[in-house]
Amino acid sequence: MRITTFAAIYVGSYEVSLKITEISAKRKIREIDLIRSRIGIGRNIYKHKKVETEVMEELCEILSEYEEIMKSYRVDAYRAYAGAFLKDAGNVLFVLEQIRIRTGLSLQILSNSERRFIGYQSVAAREEFDAMTKEGAAVVDVGGESIQITLFSEGGVVTTQHLVLGTMRLQEQLAGIGNTVARFEKQMEELINKEIEVFKAMYLKKRELRYLIFLGDYSLELMESIQGNGKIKTAKTEVFAEHLKELGRQNPEDVAEQLKLSTVDPLLVPSIVMYRCIAQELGTGEVWVPGNNISDGIAYQYASENKLLKSVHDFDNDVLSAATNLSKRYHSYSPHIDALTKMSTMIFHAIQKVHGMGSRELLLLQVAAILHDCGKFVSLANGPDCAYDIIMASEIIGLSHLEREIVASTVRYNTRPLDPYERVADKMDVQSYMTAAKLAAILRVSNALDRSHKQKFSTIKVVLKNKELLITVETKDDIILEKGLLANKSDSFEAIFGIKPVLREKRKL
Repeated sequence: MRITTFAAIYVGSYEVSLKITEISAKRKIREIDLIRSRIGIGRNIYKHKKVETEVMEELCEILSEYEEIMKSYRVDAYRAYAGAFLKDAGNVLFVLEQIRIRTGLSLQILSNSERRFIGYQSVAAREEFDAMTKEGAAVVDVGGESIQITLFSEGGVVTTQHLVLGTMRLQEQLAGIGNTVARFEKQMEELINKEIEVFKAMYLKKRELRYLIFLGDYSLELMESIQGNGKIKTAKTEVFAEHLKELGRQNPEDVAEQLKLSTVDPLLVPSIVMYRCIAQELGTGEVWVPGNNISDGIAYQYASENKLLKSVHDFDNDVLSAATNLSKRYHSYSPHIDALTKMSTMIFHAIQKVHGMGSRELLLLQVAAILHDCGKFVSLANGPDCAYDIIMASEIIGLSHLEREIVASTVRYNTRPLDPYERVADKMDVQSYMTAAKLAAILRVSNALDRSHKQKFSTIKVVLKNKELLITVETKDDIILEKGLLANKSDSFEAIFGIKPVLREKRKL
C-alpha cells in the first residue's frame, strides 16, 4: 500500500503553520507533525500597507526552518499557500520573490473563496457532515480577517455570506476603546450581534438550524474544555455558550492554562467572544467542532486531486444548490432555467471533441444558465451587466474568484458582444477568456431555442454531423421565433467552433 508523505504550509494573518501528514487509501489522512509560529504579518500590513523588512526577514526564517523540517520527513509533495490579506501589501511581489530565493518555496496567494473552500472540503468529507446538513446547519469559519457563514437546508447550500468580522480585525478596530476587558468585550458583542442579526433577518426567517459547525482557531480547544477529557466534539448550544461565558469571566492567563495553551494569545479573548455571540444569536440545537483547519483542507485537496482518496461528498451539488438559491433570491428561477440548463448541457456534450473542455467547465456553464436572468431583478434594460455584478458580489462555495469571473462573463456575453481580450486582461488570463467565450456561445444558442420561455419542444436530439450541429425537436407549436433567433444568435458559435447550428422540426400530432 503506497503512503504519500505530504506537507501543507499556510501563511495566515497572524500565524504560519506546517502540517506533515501521511496519505493512504486505507488510513486516509493521518497527522504526523504540526508546527505553528506566531507572526503578525496581517497586523503589519494593516498598519503600514506593506510587509516591513524585519517582518519579511522573520517570515523567511520561519519558512526556511519549515523547509528543513520537510526534508527531514522526506516529504513527497507540498503545497504552500497564503491568505488573501497578503495581496494588500504594496510590496507583495517582492515578498514572494524573496521567499522563493531564500527558501526555495513557491508560495501561492489564495482568494477568500479558495481559502474558505479548501478548509470546508476536509469537513464536508466527514461522514457525519451530510447527515447534519440535511437537518439544517450553518458552517461558520472564523478567521483573523473575517468570518464566513454557509447555510444548509435539506442538504443543499442556501447561501454563503462573507462578513468582515475577523478576530484580529475587530481587535485592531477596538484597540482604542476603553482600557478594560469588560468594555472591550461589550463593544465587540455589539458589532458581532448587529451583523448576525442582519444575517438572521435575511436568511433564517423561515428556517430552523439543527447544527452549528465551527471552524477556526481555538474552536477545538474551547469545545474540548467543556468536560476536560479532550474527546468532546459536540455540545448543546446553550451549554457551549454558557461555558464560553464563564471563560470570559476569567483572566486570559487562567483561560490559556485551562485550554492547555503554551502562551496567552492576544486573540484568545476576541475568539471566545466571537464564538459565544454567534452561538447565542444563531440559536441552533447543537454545536459541532470537527477540529479541521486549513492545513487539513490543503492535504485533502491534494489527495483528492491526485486520486489518493475518494470523496464521499458531492461538491458540485453544493455549487449548483448555491446557484439555484441565488437565482431564486432574485426571482429568476423558472422552468425556462431548467430548459436552458438541459439544452446547454446537451450541446456541450455533443461538441465536446471540438471545444476541448471538461467536467469543470460544464459545471460553470450550468451555473451560468441558472444565473443568466438574475440581473433583471435590478434592471430589465441592463440585466446582463447587473447579473455580472450580482455574481461577482456573491460567494458561491466551491467556485474560485476566477471561476466566478468566468461565469459572470459568460452571462454578460450571452447577450452582449464579446469584448476583445485586452479590455478584460486584468480580470482573466487568456485560457479563462477563451473558456468564457466558448461557454457564452453555447449559452446564446441554447437561450435562442427557448426565448419565448414556453418550452415548446417535447423531445430534443442534438448531434454533431460534419460541420453542422443538428438540433432536432419534436413540437406541436409554432417555432418561427426560435428559428429566426437561432439564425441571428449563431454567428459567435460558428466563429468560435466552426460549426453551424441547424434547427430541424418534427411535427407532433
